Amino acid sequence: MATGVTALSQGGDLIADRLKAVQDLCDRGEPLDAVMRAVGPGGRDSAFDTEALSGPLGARMDLAVKRGAARRRELITLLRPYLAAVDAGVKRDLPVARRLICHLIEHRPDDELVDGETLTKVVAAAAEPSKRIRAGLRWYADLPFRDELPADLYRLRRADLVPVTHIDDIVWVNGKLRVTGFAYLAGLSVRSRRFNWATVVLRGPRWLPPVRLRTRRVLAPEATHGAREPGCNYDWSGFTADLSPWSLRWRGAVRGLVHAVRRRMRHRPAVHDTTTWRAEIVFYSRGARATGLLRGASPGRTERPAGLKLRPGWWARPVWTSDRALQVVLQPNRAELTGVSVEGDRLELKIFLAGRTVTKGHARLGGHRMAAEFTPVANGTEVLVSQAVSALLQEKDGRRLWVEPKGDPAASVMLADLVETRMPSGDREITVLGDRRDRVLVSAHRIRPVITSAVWEGLTLVLRGDYPDAAGPRVLTLRHRSGLSYHMPMERTGDKFSVRVEPASMDRFGEVVPLSSGTWNMSLRHPSGEIVPVRMDHAALPGLDEAPRASEGRSFRMLSTRFDVPVVAVEEERPADEKGVAGTHVLRRVFYPAQRTEPLTDATVYVVNDGRLYADSVRAIYEERVRRGDDREHIWIVKDGAFTPPPGTTSVRAGSREHHAALARSRFIVTNAFLPVWFRSREDQVVLQTWNGTPAKRIGNDQPHMTRDPRPPIWHRQAAEVRGWDVLLSQSPWATPLLRRAFGYQGEILESGLPRNDVLTSPDRDSLAAAVRERLGLVEGKRVVLYAPTWRDYDRKNAMVKLDLAKAREALGADHELLVRAHPMQAMPAVPDIAHDVTTYPDMADLLLVTDVLVTDYSSVMFDFAATGRPIVFYGYDLAKYSSKRGLYIDLPEQAPGPVLSTSAEVIDALRSIDSVAAAHADRYDAFRATFAPKDDGKATARVVDHLFS
Repeated sequence: MATGVTALSQGGDLIADRLKAVQDLCDRGEPLDAVMRAVGPGGRDSAFDTEALSGPLGARMDLAVKRGAARRRELITLLRPYLAAVDAGVKRDLPVARRLICHLIEHRPDDELVDGETLTKVVAAAAEPSKRIRAGLRWYADLPFRDELPADLYRLRRADLVPVTHIDDIVWVNGKLRVTGFAYLAGLSVRSRRFNWATVVLRGPRWLPPVRLRTRRVLAPEATHGAREPGCNYDWSGFTADLSPWSLRWRGAVRGLVHAVRRRMRHRPAVHDTTTWRAEIVFYSRGARATGLLRGASPGRTERPAGLKLRPGWWARPVWTSDRALQVVLQPNRAELTGVSVEGDRLELKIFLAGRTVTKGHARLGGHRMAAEFTPVANGTEVLVSQAVSALLQEKDGRRLWVEPKGDPAASVMLADLVETRMPSGDREITVLGDRRDRVLVSAHRIRPVITSAVWEGLTLVLRGDYPDAAGPRVLTLRHRSGLSYHMPMERTGDKFSVRVEPASMDRFGEVVPLSSGTWNMSLRHPSGEIVPVRMDHAALPGLDEAPRASEGRSFRMLSTRFDVPVVAVEEERPADEKGVAGTHVLRRVFYPAQRTEPLTDATVYVVNDGRLYADSVRAIYEERVRRGDDREHIWIVKDGAFTPPPGTTSVRAGSREHHAALARSRFIVTNAFLPVWFRSREDQVVLQTWNGTPAKRIGNDQPHMTRDPRPPIWHRQAAEVRGWDVLLSQSPWATPLLRRAFGYQGEILESGLPRNDVLTSPDRDSLAAAVRERLGLVEGKRVVLYAPTWRDYDRKNAMVKLDLAKAREALGADHELLVRAHPMQAMPAVPDIAHDVTTYPDMADLLLVTDVLVTDYSSVMFDFAATGRPIVFYGYDLAKYSSKRGLYIDLPEQAPGPVLSTSAEVIDALRSIDSVAAAHADRYDAFRATFAPKDDGKATARVVDHLFS
């Protein structure tokens, strides 16, 4: 359990810092000798040696074993002296596979380890599903060489018996606290109640006797579905435990009495104190015994368990620590807030200290100590705290309120029965609220919308609440952690607002799609540009309906997480046998190989970006085949409901049983990216790789990290993928040798041009462009400027739009439409309202249809847009840095069909005089098009279909 104290090594260095240095070297693929220099001599610090061998160094050992004889020899040479100095107890307590490898390196001859398969067998066996063997009352791992090595090497110890716990619900039932969840030891199946016991234990401070809860096992199949260990069954790992508050009360009373005596001996009055118990679970499963912390709450109600008032001023509360561990506290309300008011420019907080007569002391707001007036009254003391409103409004974070009576420990002020307060002041507000433990928080911030009601009307979520900000239109934003967002208008009447959310049918540029899986946070953009979070009214939390709503294979839930943060949680509904690692393991290792032995069907599978889009050259090939009347089965892979395939096709959910069967048994597979790692092409299958464009930046084997020794995992992933390709499309003779070298591809390359670009020279392009303009909401007759930069390996999380859109709008005027499309590998851009964010628009070809001027940098879109003959401006603000870090295939300043500029101001100037700029680069444009896009003549799709499907 995290204690808040950073562990120190015996030598005085921070263990965490040393481990991070080793981890960074391993992550970057640095040579093993550099890693070992960072590790240093063994035996100096047992704690560091344990963490290193269990973590980054151990993982690097496994990697070296897999990389061939040379890497194994280097491993043995460098690691053997280190292991010889490591304490024997450290090696004994390592996870069993690491323990075995260390023993072999120390005791087996070099030739056997380097040229034989001794180490390889152990690493391969450890990567397979856990196999445990019980001998008497002890458990052992089923790993190679058990007949040759001491049995103690294979015994499962604490590092192998890893507790896994999860809490589904915490509620008070008939005055008792009931905790429901599941808990098991990783790798040890729990198939029945027999020989399977668990007891929840609360351990308090020091000498207090622990509290053992009445615990029983229950059926919990969801534990198996969410497990990381394939082949294990944890169906009976569920538990319910009941706690009587009396067990806490008498222990708390004994502790309070002892503390009171100690304070009296120092001539100080007794003070009620909080007593905290941490929750643990003790396992006894088929002879294996272990203890683990209860941690891991389900999102929603479980994150904010209610307290129980035992008697006036005393509460029993289940709480969560910062590292998600469960505790139960017996908490006195020493100080309670009784009033909040604003007098002139002062915020006044009235507090009552029960049972204490105090005349002096201070108050504290967070880390700021403040003056306070202490006035003795009947049964206690009144405390008045006054704070300047103007000073509070400058604060950014909420702060807890404390009272510090002279001679007594500080007391956290509790909200108790007082109603929470929100006081607007201009466009900001001061709030006095209770947290999940009822402690008072005082904060000042931009006025926030507060949801007071969340009601489902069918599949429509209706949110109502208070928002006393200035009048004017507002838009509620649902934002996914990936950056994807949707916007819904907020209906406002005075200080009230309402929003209707239809999570199963969101509008995306005229296309109806469901919210993708994950958590969607709520916020709005203030007219000042500040992002303002939405919060739940604390009074509405007990009645919040968090039950799921199901629609077309998806479930939607309205939750309040982290106490008062409203979110919409979305999850794909999957059959039980497809859930979790266990389901995936069966599909990949059992079902898919069996399907590969079945006869092929005359079907075609279409995959775009792992099933995220209906777009690109894959779409063009499908539509051309349909136009020709090809009535064979067409299967589209759809990931997470990302799109709805055209009528007449078969939609298959990515990762499903049907997905595995389709890739195993379909004769044709058309894709624009890598296929799943488990896919292996059959001899009689045809895999058409359209790829995603002619690369301007270095890809594949041409990237610097791909030449490292040992090769990075992506090198091996690419090699396995490329072996399955039968035909690779190329846009030009220039691209063909480049693609062959970058991928190490020896198969057929078809120089057809890119089918996705046929639409740019289609006879119907004007009518198609008009339809796209309507979907995007663009005004007819305005010049459209599209800014479409590529991604930066070294700056992927940067959401800033480098082109100054405000100055571009000012300079270009109202007769221009500005579009911004970020790369899918880059963070979602922060695009102001003066431009259109088209990052999530499905098909780039549609955007190029309506674009009059393209602004890009090193993206392959330059080669596609060249087919239109329209102007291109290159914004290479980091050209030198990008060229050195990633590398380019073309000399942009010499070959670009437009100006290569380094500042936003230069780009805007070029856009203002784009006609003269285009004329000045006309000759280079023609040469560029002839070199890089000679086959983009509107017939590329026909060439591909004729070659493969006729």
